Amino acid sequence: MKDVAKPELATLGGGCFWCLEAALLQLKGVESVVSGYAGGATDKPDYHSVCSGSTGHAEVVEVRFDPDVIDYRTLLTAFFAIHDPTTLNRQGNDIGTQYRSVIFTHDDGQKKIAEELIADLAAQRIWPAPIVTAVSPAPTFWRAEDYHQNYYANNPLQGYCQAVVAPKAAKLRKVFAGRLKGD
Repeated sequence: MKDVAKPELATLGGGCFWCLEAALLQLKGVESVVSGYAGGATDKPDYHSVCSGSTGHAEVVEVRFDPDVIDYRTLLTAFFAIHDPTTLNRQGNDIGTQYRSVIFTHDDGQKKIAEELIADLAAQRIWPAPIVTAVSPAPTFWRAEDYHQNYYANNPLQGYCQAVVAPKAAKLRKVFAGRLKGD
């Protein structure tokens, strides 16, 4: 009998969690993406308190993935393809520490891969400014309210989804063609 790999977790923040969720869910090997909050000082944060910037939390996604189908480095490469890792505490018009670029690692192996990828990307000079993505140990993950889960799938015609989420999901489809579910 084949050894079944245990799914792994990745916790990523790169602006609005709706964008990350909609884009990363398209990848083969990604089993689930849950929107939430991490990295702050408040227990049981909610959307309004996180948006105020007073809790220190970032909007993040917790990605459950099958490492036999998509490895952690490839998942992080997709993450870097769909957000700007050079803007401190902002993504486009979303401004505040809750929108920071961060990789919360679950073990030393993830930390090493994240740091090596950031160094590789920096050496390639893909962006005109330095990468500011933080790499930190994974803190407590707080699941966001139910209405944030599968937000893009449930609200594709909402203005923000049309203007911001849809282009990021489309960019991932273009850059990762052949690695998408259904391919």
